[in-house]
Amino acid sequence: MFEGLKKKLGLDKNERHLKRYRKIVEAINSLEPEMEKLSDEELSNLGAKYRERILRGESLDSLLSEVFAAVREVSKRVLGLRHFDVQLMGGIALHEGKIAEMKTGEGKTLVATLPVVLNALSGKGVHVVTVNDYLAKRDAEWMRPIYNFFGLSVGVIYAFMDNQKRKEAYQADITYGTNTEFGFDYLRDNMALHSSQLVQRGHEYIILDEVDSILIDEARTPLIISGPSEDNVEIYKRANDVALRLKPQVHFEIDEKERNVALTEEGIAECEKLLGVENLFGEYHNSELGHRVVQALKAHYLFEKDVHYVVKDNEIVIVDEFTGRLMFGRRYSDGLHQAIEAKERVPIGRENQTLATITLQNYVRMYRKIAGMTGTAATEEEEFKEIYGLEVVVIPTNKPMIRQDYPDVILRTKKEKFAAVADEIEETYKSGQPVLVGTTSIENSERLSKILKARKIPHHVLNAKYHEKEAQIVAQAGRLHAVTVATNMAGRGTDIILGGNPEFLAREEMAKAGLDWTEHKDEYERILKEKKEECQKEHEKVVALGGLKVIGTERHESRRIDNQLRGRSGRQGDPGCSRFYLSLEDDLLRLFGSERIDGLMQKLGMEEGESIEHGLISKAIESAQKKVEQYHFDIRRQLLLYDNVMNQQREAVYEERRSILTGNNLIERALQIIEDAVKSVLSSAFSEEGEPQLEAVSIKLKGIFGPGVERPLLDVEDPRDLEEASEKIIDLLRERFRKKIAEMGDETANEIIRFVFLHVLDSAWKEHLLAMDELRRGIGLRAIGQKDPLLEYQFESFNLFSEMMERVRLNIAEYLFRVSVVKDEELQKGDDSRVRESRDLLPIGMSVPDQRGTQTAAGDQVGRREPIRKGPKVGRNDPCPCGSGKKYKHCCGKN
Repeated sequence: MFEGLKKKLGLDKNERHLKRYRKIVEAINSLEPEMEKLSDEELSNLGAKYRERILRGESLDSLLSEVFAAVREVSKRVLGLRHFDVQLMGGIALHEGKIAEMKTGEGKTLVATLPVVLNALSGKGVHVVTVNDYLAKRDAEWMRPIYNFFGLSVGVIYAFMDNQKRKEAYQADITYGTNTEFGFDYLRDNMALHSSQLVQRGHEYIILDEVDSILIDEARTPLIISGPSEDNVEIYKRANDVALRLKPQVHFEIDEKERNVALTEEGIAECEKLLGVENLFGEYHNSELGHRVVQALKAHYLFEKDVHYVVKDNEIVIVDEFTGRLMFGRRYSDGLHQAIEAKERVPIGRENQTLATITLQNYVRMYRKIAGMTGTAATEEEEFKEIYGLEVVVIPTNKPMIRQDYPDVILRTKKEKFAAVADEIEETYKSGQPVLVGTTSIENSERLSKILKARKIPHHVLNAKYHEKEAQIVAQAGRLHAVTVATNMAGRGTDIILGGNPEFLAREEMAKAGLDWTEHKDEYERILKEKKEECQKEHEKVVALGGLKVIGTERHESRRIDNQLRGRSGRQGDPGCSRFYLSLEDDLLRLFGSERIDGLMQKLGMEEGESIEHGLISKAIESAQKKVEQYHFDIRRQLLLYDNVMNQQREAVYEERRSILTGNNLIERALQIIEDAVKSVLSSAFSEEGEPQLEAVSIKLKGIFGPGVERPLLDVEDPRDLEEASEKIIDLLRERFRKKIAEMGDETANEIIRFVFLHVLDSAWKEHLLAMDELRRGIGLRAIGQKDPLLEYQFESFNLFSEMMERVRLNIAEYLFRVSVVKDEELQKGDDSRVRESRDLLPIGMSVPDQRGTQTAAGDQVGRREPIRKGPKVGRNDPCPCGSGKKYKHCCGKN
């Protein structure tokens, strides 16, 4: 009632947007007759004309109507597809940097071509993001004819492509790819050692397909590039053995809502007994063992095989909880992945150390203009607005939605629920009506599949184990008697067409005959014509039976995922229906209010197999989903608040790194760093309290710059003399450094300085990330002392960052004075004093070839004598032998 009143009074923001869009659509439609009169050549030349007008200063907004009209005409000619008016409205929303919510089957892939062409004409690059590699390649190839018609180039990025091809893809006007590939390329660019290794060229305009899946579901997991640490894997096996001996509710408590495990006092005592230690958490060097035991308990009691992960080729592969796909190459952090590997008795990988990281939230926010499209965004409108500044515009469907959504059916147990689902599937199958069944895990899809096999009902299973056949299975899910069981339908990218998809059927028949459909076009066209007629007849029969029936076997934590499943039925005005079957044993009901419903069922005296079906219960479940959604939103908001602190530091370091990588003259910058280093060291010579530290400062200066540099300090007696001494030291070091540059030559010196800068900065950043991880892990405990953990984190991280930058300056200054260049012939002799000097002065691992046939010897190990070591090797997480109380990796074991 109130919604209708708001629309009439003009208070509905969405309706105001649509009203404005309809006027623009009228202008686009008025240009259609003019565009139809143009020849292909004249239409193609419009691309160059639009580019010229943009270069002359015309805004993209002023060209919108003309470009959209031209794109629609080109699409009609090259693809045989004409944009509907509602698709034009969706395109306008995307161009304005909004989220267009368009129902499944409304043609979002075609909609994207409108703003993509318009924005690509500016020459700054457009990135189109999809949820998997298959869709990125398919959409790019499918829409390529439209883009090429206007003279626009198209590139696709995907996993495991070589660097040169990746760079070419980014240089294209339009680049398709997945969100993870774009994010990881950004991180890899900021680990590059030469400007030629950079692939990305800027962040201008991004369109995210399935925007809710990318910016909401995946935003909880940051993108991390990591390298293996030196941790001992035996600790995970030991922790797993202990976890197997501990008893739930006696030795530890499980909080399923928070997905956490906590040891009890009795449990800690039992762990100490089993591990043979006196104080598990009180002593620093034992706390690592305690943490590993907790992670092992999580692996056993919170992470289920074929639900959260699968064992494939003797490896643990994570299952994406939102799309049901396998996430190859991803690993749980903080030792959890190793704990699961120990649980499943597969080879245990070393725990990784973070080298570079960013959240998807902060990566996407780097773009000047962000837009997205999905079938379900309105339920998360608040989060889109707060975090990304994105408005959601709900675009009306091309044809009225006539799907019927029935109330949920609730039974007592999972066994009863699956029996009821199987009964409905059997009844529907016999009638001929196609049915799509959604499950929330691989385990449940296979459980249902076994029941259907026992009843001899032919069906297809679509889950992470069979994702290779995804497109074919989905494409034919609308045929007569089709039964499809799928873990999740988010971002599948293939529409379910009632009666079947003739293109897929024709290609399948060609493949059976051993023919390539792209090479035997005539034969393909003949078969395609037959299949179109066959599918049309079947389409009419399926429509008469009521269209596609969707059955959900469990409510997901997010309403959007349920809506995505429902949205597979009723596309483009087709009939259809949906219903969810639930049990009191389902996670959502078990954790959020099943007691009230269970009490109601008992009062009604319901027997096994009987169910409740009422709209009020469906509303109560939706209310529970809202609570869970809010909980996850709080997690993502908290993640972002902490990552924002890190992001400021990341941007500062990456900006500095990029200027070093692309800078042509680094000699002046090196001189400035030397000067800053001198001033930093001298600043500690006199303090307000205590004795002057001139001797300590002299030793430090000699350690960094070599002997002789400290002489001007001999005449210093009070702080007033320090400025003059500082100038003398800086002049001396400038003279020394310029002599070194003259020996090397400017070109060689520039490359060596670049390498030194990058080596020192990257090493320090890696250590800083490790320190930040440690800080983040324990900062929550500050709340016990009535302190805000976020404010404490900001303060502590600022201090860590300041210390890191100070360390970087001093290390760079030190390395610049130690580096030397030797000739190839000197390097080959191996006993020259200058070669030995170079080897001894620089840290291990630094070696830089230059363009003059010379090489910087840096830590070359040939001929170096190793010190004799006694006793066992010290592990990175063992207490440091020096007695500091710190871990070895944070003390004497630092790189």
